[in-house]
Amino acid sequence: MPIDLLKDSHKPLWDGFTNHSKLLIIVHVFTIKLDDGLCKVGYDKIIEWAWSILPKEDRLKENFYTAKSMMKPLDLGYQKIDMCLNFCMLYYLKHTNLTRCRTCEHSCYKPMIGRWRSLFKHKKLRYFLITPRLQRLFISPKTIEHMTWYQSHDAVDGVMVHPFDSESRKHFNSVHPRFLLETKNVCLGLFTDGFNPFELFAALFSYWSMILMVYNLPTEMCMRPKFMFLSMVILGSNSLGQNIDVCLRPLIHELK
Repeated sequence: MPIDLLKDSHKPLWDGFTNHSKLLIIVHVFTIKLDDGLCKVGYDKIIEWAWSILPKEDRLKENFYTAKSMMKPLDLGYQKIDMCLNFCMLYYLKHTNLTRCRTCEHSCYKPMIGRWRSLFKHKKLRYFLITPRLQRLFISPKTIEHMTWYQSHDAVDGVMVHPFDSESRKHFNSVHPRFLLETKNVCLGLFTDGFNPFELFAALFSYWSMILMVYNLPTEMCMRPKFMFLSMVILGSNSLGQNIDVCLRPLIHELK
């Protein structure tokens, strides 16, 4: 964590006020903005009102953009990976500099506009790294004790209260018996779904997201949204279909 953020995480909003630090208050206002769909102008109005009642030396960041830049070091970030228009391949790793698909030979760039060459790619995959988020589960004292729950969970025949109780999990244990010997091993579940973000059923646009669930955690935790990790986002006019395996390449590469 940067030094400035570390100071703000321990600095009270004003002398004698110990309930919340300056950083925690900014995080709470950000959370309200996201949960309630507050626009940037609404956020700035809240901060403007807070400025009018706080001492000059203890004021918060003056607007949304300065607060966002302050929170940037806490962002886990994501990777933009170019992909073929027809979902044939990703321009990834050793194929990053290719300009045409190796399978369908379709150009990765959009058509030229007039005399100018288009530098815009047809499709992009947004990939969110999973390693930093798994590391946080082992760092936090609130979650590390639950990361080995699956080792002590006793399944009852005919009763399924957790994905570990499924027949597929039992088959996995029989094929990979050494997996259970290391208590810190992580078991993940992957699911995906697509929808139209603009609620226009006639529009040829879809949003596909892939979510990872941490099956190490007990039932009451692994099904909560805060423990469901967004792995990748795919935008386009076509559904993925059987080409989903092409998009999984960055995730498989990172897990290996």
